[in-house]
Amino acid sequence: MATYFWVNLPVKELEKSMEFFRALGYTVSKQNEMGRVAIGEQNSPIILVQEAAFQQFAENGLADSAQSTEVLLSISADTRDEVHEMCQKVVQAGGSVFSEPGEFDGMYGAGFTDLDGHRWNLLVM
Repeated sequence: MATYFWVNLPVKELEKSMEFFRALGYTVSKQNEMGRVAIGEQNSPIILVQEAAFQQFAENGLADSAQSTEVLLSISADTRDEVHEMCQKVVQAGGSVFSEPGEFDGMYGAGFTDLDGHRWNLLVM
């Protein structure tokens, strides 16, 4: 049985992507030419991998995140104010908000893209 889970994301510029997540307030570290972003109380890791290395691991082409979405990553937020604050941080760090804060099926949240176009949800549940 698996005891550990993480997500690998391809990035164009590792240092810029690491700085983006630092600006959002996440703990970021570098290990073996990859970036590690710890999210949440359980420090669920997102591993940032340079596109060329990611492509070698995957043995497949990369999705064009500007044209399509392969995965939607979701992060919990405690309050509506936290959703608004995070959206401001995203824009200041160079990302964009694709879904403004609001009500969604009984939840409150927003959606943003990081520097590489990966899509993220922020949700108060």
